Amino acid sequence: MRHSTLPFFLSALTAIALGLTLSSSQAQQTSPPDEDQGGVPHNSSTSKPRAPAFATTGPEWASPGKNPALTRYSELKQITAENVKDLKVVSSFSTGLNKGHEAAPLLVGSTLYFVTPYPNVVYALDVTKPGMPLKWKFEPKPLAASQGVACCDVVNRGAAYADGRLFFNTLDGQTIALEAESGKELWRSQLGDISRGETITMAPLVAKDKVIVGNSGGEMGVRGWAQALDVATGKTVWKAYSTGPDTEVLIGDDYKPFYEKEKGKDLGVTTWPAGMWEQGGGTVWGWISYDPELNLIYYGTSNPGPWNSSMRPGDNKWTAGIFARDLDTGQARWFYQLSPHDVSDYDGVNENILIDLEWKGEQRKVLVHPDRNGHVYVIDRTSGEVLSAEAFHFVNSSHGVDLKTGQLLYNEEKRPQTNKKVTNICPAPPGAKDWQPSAFSHDTGLLYMPQNNLCMDLVETEVGYIAGTPYVGADVHMKAGPGGHRGEYSAWDITAGKEVWTIKENFPVWSGTVVTAGNVAFYGTMEGWFKAIDATTGKELWKFKTGSGIIGQPTTWAGPDGKQYVAVLSGVGGWAGAIVSGPLDGRDGTAALGFANAMRDLPEHTTAGGSLYVFALP
Repeated sequence: MRHSTLPFFLSALTAIALGLTLSSSQAQQTSPPDEDQGGVPHNSSTSKPRAPAFATTGPEWASPGKNPALTRYSELKQITAENVKDLKVVSSFSTGLNKGHEAAPLLVGSTLYFVTPYPNVVYALDVTKPGMPLKWKFEPKPLAASQGVACCDVVNRGAAYADGRLFFNTLDGQTIALEAESGKELWRSQLGDISRGETITMAPLVAKDKVIVGNSGGEMGVRGWAQALDVATGKTVWKAYSTGPDTEVLIGDDYKPFYEKEKGKDLGVTTWPAGMWEQGGGTVWGWISYDPELNLIYYGTSNPGPWNSSMRPGDNKWTAGIFARDLDTGQARWFYQLSPHDVSDYDGVNENILIDLEWKGEQRKVLVHPDRNGHVYVIDRTSGEVLSAEAFHFVNSSHGVDLKTGQLLYNEEKRPQTNKKVTNICPAPPGAKDWQPSAFSHDTGLLYMPQNNLCMDLVETEVGYIAGTPYVGADVHMKAGPGGHRGEYSAWDITAGKEVWTIKENFPVWSGTVVTAGNVAFYGTMEGWFKAIDATTGKELWKFKTGSGIIGQPTTWAGPDGKQYVAVLSGVGGWAGAIVSGPLDGRDGTAALGFANAMRDLPEHTTAGGSLYVFALP
């Protein structure tokens, strides 16, 4: 699900009368860990999961995921669970924009970089000077028309740094490389076509001599792809589509999936009604991880188009799943479909965190993927075998995953139907967790997950494809899930497949998170609270009220002065906060593809406006 200010799109779904009571209570901690374990889970293996060697990257923060494994873990421990209560603001910077700020601030050397939502201005701040003043800014001037075809806001999830260059994407489908020291443009490549509804909102991944980029626009009938660009020139090295014939999906002799359901010739065509794969979605707008030892990249593909699943019988390959590809050639090594014939907009684009663990007495290289469908998948990243897929939140849209076949077992009672209202489907389209990235602690061995607690009522409707216009075919009303709260922040025992503790939040926790060697985790709330949590116990240690709701990704880094800093962008918006950044009329329950219905009271708690905040100890 991806991004728009387009009024007719955000309000396009037909209103359905719906009674709804939402909790307005304060966030609270529940389910504390067992006291005899001191908050550290008892794993079923003899050792806790660990990060691979390539996940250790030093005191800087050069990409949104911190390292190729996307652990979002910092080895810094100057800020601890004992002294974090003393954090103070040392710098702030207003962007002057009222859209959703989802990017991660990056620190390399003495410069702090971040990217705004449209118009995608890049700012570089000098952290060596008082107040961290502006060093330079770069204005890419993307096409204004791109705002009208972005699905749910005009967000940008950040830049990536490598070898003196800064790489980022623009809403109108460009990838740009800058000289990091000066902000001078080195090259730009036009990859997307907004006339077809194609945009780019994701953060690129830099691996070796390539920049990996994917597109957005699944709700516009866009055909998804990932591309590798040459870091020096911006020219495309390979392009792999998410639907279509094997030659265009880059499936060849090296493709060896684990499950029978992923085997066969040209499944990207034959698992669709005739010709529908050409508008089939499967966009690549989320996170990309990289294992340099295996030379494989991993990324998820989004929902199939349209949302109306009755119109597209079949598994709809290769949407709502995970690809492993050779970095150099783009050739697929394996694929696993998380939600075959997706019926609920359960994009598979969430982060794939790379760790190593002992599983049933054997050392395994795995990826951990908390999916929108409500399950935490532990998958052997060499083969695509699913080792476990436990539900991490309330789920009634499925009955779990058959590990023998890899099949998600749908609950037929909650399967949407054309012109028939199906009620209380859980999770809702944003899933039990959307794009907001988790973090893995190299110390506790736990996964820290921002979450949503949302359900929906849904009616499938007929829809036709017109290039550059919404291609949805569903009337959706979202609402709070069990308990009335709409978000949670949890610690998860990966090996045991169970929750250790959770914190309930009034609104979806739409921010990313970071965890440190100081035993502290940070995340933000949509009311605008920036919080520090004890990574072992889940106890709240500190919080600071920012000027707007937080949907950005916190980072922590050491400046040239050796001091540890924490940075985050506030600025509510995105799909979850579109009712504020739109702004939208909360009386229209279908606005923002039904999300506005669940967020009617958000405007009472926060206002729009983007700012960077930087914190440090006195």
